[in-house]
Amino acid sequence: MENKPQLVVKENQVAELQSWIAESSGVVLTDYRGLTVSEVTELRANLRKNEVGYKVAKNTLIKRAANNLEITDLDSHFAGPTAIAFAKDPIAVAKTLVEFAEKHKALEIKAGLLDGKFVGIDVIKNLAKLPSREVLLAKMLGSMQSSLYSFVRVIDQIREKQEAVTAAE
Repeated sequence: MENKPQLVVKENQVAELQSWIAESSGVVLTDYRGLTVSEVTELRANLRKNEVGYKVAKNTLIKRAANNLEITDLDSHFAGPTAIAFAKDPIAVAKTLVEFAEKHKALEIKAGLLDGKFVGIDVIKNLAKLPSREVLLAKMLGSMQSSLYSFVRVIDQIREKQEAVTAAE
């Protein structure tokens, strides 16, 4: 009878992990071995600030959650202690973890998922180099506004030219 409550707890943990993996555009597995409590606290604060979830879980539970979603590419990365970071914005996950790992060599980035597809460490590091979602949106909006301004200026020049021709007649 004692195993039933423990089994239910594990099933709930797998369901929760599965939900996070399925709903996140960016998922990264890390090995946090060697980080001090204060460093882990700092990491969690940085992740929270960037709207990134972070959960330490047993490898078997994370693996089962991923396998339930038919994701098996991560299986070889479940060795040693594992924490899973996840967010809707894959750039935020990558940027926060890579920046932290550069300052704290004990944090090891193992692998990840980008929109449910396996990605290695190199892809995660490249994602971290991209501007944030907000910066990309601001640049796009700036480009659109610039194009509209140029269009309006050309139309206005055509109008001025037609007025000058009409006034000369």
